[in-house]
Amino acid sequence: MNNPDRNNSKPTLVEPRLLIPFIAVTSMFFLWGVPNDLTNPMVSAFKKIMPELSNFEAALVQLAFYGGYGTMAIPAALFIRKYSYKSGILLGLALYAAGALLFYPAATFEKFTFFLLSLYVLTFGLAFLETTANPFILALGDRRTATQRLNLSQAFNPVGSLTGMAIAQLVIIDALRSDDYTEQVYQALPVAEVALIRQQDLNIISNVYAGLGFMIIIVFVLILFVKIPGKAEKSELTLSQSFTTLLKNKRYYEGVIAQTFYVGTQIMCWTFIFQYVDNINSRLPEEEHLTATWYNMAAMVSFLCSRWICTWLFKYIRPAKLMLIFAIAGVAFTVGTVLLTGLAGLYCLVAISVTMSLMFPTIYGIALYDMGEEAKLGSAGLVMGIVGGALLPPLQGKILDWGGPGFNDVQVLGFIDEVNFSFVLPLIGLSVVAVYSYRSLHISDHNQR
Repeated sequence: MNNPDRNNSKPTLVEPRLLIPFIAVTSMFFLWGVPNDLTNPMVSAFKKIMPELSNFEAALVQLAFYGGYGTMAIPAALFIRKYSYKSGILLGLALYAAGALLFYPAATFEKFTFFLLSLYVLTFGLAFLETTANPFILALGDRRTATQRLNLSQAFNPVGSLTGMAIAQLVIIDALRSDDYTEQVYQALPVAEVALIRQQDLNIISNVYAGLGFMIIIVFVLILFVKIPGKAEKSELTLSQSFTTLLKNKRYYEGVIAQTFYVGTQIMCWTFIFQYVDNINSRLPEEEHLTATWYNMAAMVSFLCSRWICTWLFKYIRPAKLMLIFAIAGVAFTVGTVLLTGLAGLYCLVAISVTMSLMFPTIYGIALYDMGEEAKLGSAGLVMGIVGGALLPPLQGKILDWGGPGFNDVQVLGFIDEVNFSFVLPLIGLSVVAVYSYRSLHISDHNQR
């Protein structure tokens, strides 16, 4: 699908004949954005519905959700390597729908582990979609515009994320009865009443995910009728040779490491903003309490706007250089999140999203640049990097558990609340991205502009 470089002509972002498949596959970026940020607030929601869970146990929601990426990324890459991009998308949608529909029996049995299993299966589907869609968009046109084209498609991902956040707040969190009580009052209620509230709240969560599953089934049927180019092509290299080639590519494997830390950072910032706000609220009168979801949505709107701006800036600034600038700014805002208190720290936390906006697709584009057919397998490693979203949030949850169930039980260095200090982990993640950006500056090919 790649067009040869044309030195004497301005490269086209998307050719008219490829516009329909471009739109169809770009819609996948929206569709996996919805569960990503519908799920983030579920860490806090499950903790309120099931107060017996520790912060670490509640954060296992992210381990289950993003662990599915790590499990299924390579099988997904091998599948599309053997068959086609369209087959990968259809199988991804089928698994996505199956995992979402499993929420219904999970609520019936009221087992937290069943919910984790449902999320795990759901992300099998998302792994297929991401492993398929990202290299497809990179390959769908002139390589000189590949990173810019992927940033354009990825710009629709936060639109899905915003949709997921809105659903989480307006349909789930606002409707949860368990959220109307403090943990102490909730646990003091009669056993029968607690059981009724728990069942009702779990049903609210399951109904939303099941509804999402039915919507994905409709999308599956529509995609059946869309012609998507990219049949199975036999690679010139064997599977073992492909792995060896990838492992020798420093730009690639360092990109996988950077992607792992970036995704973990993104998920931590968008998950634990709820606990950060809860800690601020603990020092405010009830009538002045802040609503964490609105700040989370503000972060996402900033993220979305910044991604569109970055897509335009790539016309003038090389991706690695722009990402380095943003990563350094992100480090500065994260330091503010850790050291500042109240709204000042919260504003810094929201601002981190502005700096993260270009990182996922830009790391992807740099790591897979000019790989050709091997991008299918290479994509798997970068999607496996999403497992950072499974591994790092539970570590942040562990920091929150240092002194007990609260968020300021421990004062680090005598003045930093433990919830503030926990954002040292995102600080490390953004520092890793900054280092990768700097090391990628030697890619001087003008096609990366």
